[in-house]
Amino acid sequence: MTESDLTRFRQWFSGYVRSFRLPDPGDQENIALKEEHTRRVCENSVRIAEAEGLGRNRVLLAETIGLFHDVGRFPQYAEYRTFRDSVSVNHGELGAKVLGEKGVLHPLSGKEQGIVSTAVRFHNVFRIPDLDDPERVLFIRLIRDADKLDIWRVFFEYYEEEAGDRPSAVGLGLPDSPGYSPEVLALLFDFRLIPLSMLKSLNDFKLTKLSWMYDLNFTTTYRLVRENGYIDRIAKTLPRTEEIEKAVAFLHAYLDKKIKEGKNG
Repeated sequence: MTESDLTRFRQWFSGYVRSFRLPDPGDQENIALKEEHTRRVCENSVRIAEAEGLGRNRVLLAETIGLFHDVGRFPQYAEYRTFRDSVSVNHGELGAKVLGEKGVLHPLSGKEQGIVSTAVRFHNVFRIPDLDDPERVLFIRLIRDADKLDIWRVFFEYYEEEAGDRPSAVGLGLPDSPGYSPEVLALLFDFRLIPLSMLKSLNDFKLTKLSWMYDLNFTTTYRLVRENGYIDRIAKTLPRTEEIEKAVAFLHAYLDKKIKEGKNG
């Protein structure tokens, strides 16, 4: 892969996004949200890949995957007016389909096309599937970390906005009711990810974001989580209870442990 390939991919992506201009301002705000998210995920992908010592070609591939990882979001929203895969379509699978049908990746070698397509397809799965190709798994893990870092940013900005100014698709349509589900919080203490199917409220959704700490893959990502204070920033949006305080302390200890292990590894 070359710098010229990446330039062409950026041009194609910009044109593709422009084809989804929607007349309703609220809908267009959600499209713009994903376009900005893509730009940030590209930056995160490059940052992680470089910090982890990947070569230039791999850095270019990482940025390409970041560019295309949410390409399925645009036709998804245009048709269904939601980003909830459970009530519309799997946007990872749709993104891989778009890239294939449009022949976007044809400048790349067969191996590189497979890496990009697989990473796009599986970037949003609950668990990474068992694959025999370590290189494909590497890039799936990288895009998942880069994606989470910016989803946290979007999440924080959402709660800093006045309620009437928030992009409508970010909260997944969950009720902003007090309290949280005990069974959801319990998963945090069991080092488990929280599935979306368990969520009953926005507070449950916030706890899901905390559970993502268990699904990070690179020491660089853990360090960025600590540098940006993500655990405490999420905790500030939750009810102030003893249980939540214990969960926050538990997650901080886990984060420190992972960073220490990376330094010693």
